[in-house]
Amino acid sequence: MEMTYDAGIRPEVPPSGPGCVECTGDGGWWFHLRRCAECGHIGCCDSSPEQHASKHAAETNHPIIQSYEPGEDWFWDYTTEQIVDGPELAPPANHPVGQPAPGPEGAVPADWMRHIHQ
Repeated sequence: MEMTYDAGIRPEVPPSGPGCVECTGDGGWWFHLRRCAECGHIGCCDSSPEQHASKHAAETNHPIIQSYEPGEDWFWDYTTEQIVDGPELAPPANHPVGQPAPGPEGAVPADWMRHIHQ
């Protein structure tokens, strides 16, 4: 059941960049990317080794994320653990299409599937 959710979403805020802020800064890698719907922070998903998107949500009390993957536009509320409705956010809506997932290119270990959380 989808819920409508307005608090914690600021459609005018652009994303922080093309990849996970923390992984990019420390040489890490991600499986998929998530965008904070309130401040635009791009973090790695919960299947990624470091799970920066959910850590950001917990540290900032920004519970709503949107997928930052091409072709996906769903929102998730970490507080209720449910899919929620949300408006179109400021562009871009996803990481560059040519950017691989997992990524970034050159940082992903050959045995990456052993490192993801399922």
